[in-house]
Amino acid sequence: MPSPTVVWKIDPGHPSPEILAEAAARLLRGELVAFPTETVYGLGANAFDAEAVRRIFEAKQRPFDDPLIVHIAKVEDVQMVATDFPAMAARLASLFWPGPLTLLLPRHAALPGEVTSGLDTVAVRIPSHPVALGLLGACGVPIAAPSANRFGHTSPTSAAHVLEDLDGAVEVILDGGPTPVGIESTVVDVRPTPAVILRPGGVTREQLEAVIGPMRYAEPGERQAASPGRLPRHYAPRAELILCPGDTAQTIAASIDDHARRLAASGRPPGVLAVSEVHRELRSSLGPVFDLGGQDDLLGIARRLFLGLRTLEAASVEVILSHLMPAHGLGLAVNDRLRRAAHPPRE
Repeated sequence: MPSPTVVWKIDPGHPSPEILAEAAARLLRGELVAFPTETVYGLGANAFDAEAVRRIFEAKQRPFDDPLIVHIAKVEDVQMVATDFPAMAARLASLFWPGPLTLLLPRHAALPGEVTSGLDTVAVRIPSHPVALGLLGACGVPIAAPSANRFGHTSPTSAAHVLEDLDGAVEVILDGGPTPVGIESTVVDVRPTPAVILRPGGVTREQLEAVIGPMRYAEPGERQAASPGRLPRHYAPRAELILCPGDTAQTIAASIDDHARRLAASGRPPGVLAVSEVHRELRSSLGPVFDLGGQDDLLGIARRLFLGLRTLEAASVEVILSHLMPAHGLGLAVNDRLRRAAHPPRE
């Protein structure tokens, strides 16, 4: 019988060594520990324990052909999980680790095939959150950790989200409060020329290209198996998500108003997830609304995105109306999550 889930409060800035030591001990004996990173909460297992890694897939109901990200404590630990660390990867790591950047590297044979879904590559990063780094340091082994949610559901940015999805399926949740970035890491494959962004995330394309030159985004379906978060439908709330078109706050609001009127007439008043500028232009009588903040505060929008989707989902709406963000910087990562959450359109 699995152990009941326990939630341990932990100071995100100065995590208790005693709590970290106990959580590490649990990991080392094969248990699952959910913990905050700077991006979202991760569901962690000892990356060298194949049985524990399999439990991640079972707890999340995640397909076994969807590889996991491996978290390490310091750059020197790359050699524990990868056989090579190309110069371009090392350059990016020197600037963006610890942080929300994941690098695709050749897998070390010591790493169980369960972690990489049998692939010859492994996705690796060093998180910057003090709790995540403290846990890695306390257990002394790499931690395999996808997001701590049911597979395909909106990612968790708080311990409450983890408990909602995985209560009873994970032994320990370290509650370090809300995550500061709010969307997952950027995943990069530096082996091709130009390098390929497999998943946009917390480090922007502009930041990366300033270091290594021109890059490109992976085409739909390209290297899908090599990276998490590449399925066409992912990060999705239980409610239907509709993205309303428009290139200004006024035109987006008009589109939302039109959808809202038709949905209300059919007995399905929607929730709305939008930036402040759009909210101010809305004219319809709507259901619950969630304000993502100002359209120029892309970090704030990213931080609040998954919280907003889960908040509206909890309000029991059948449909959520939203819109795309400015297509630069973190806006590209936010738009990636919104498009996958809305795929396929059902209206």
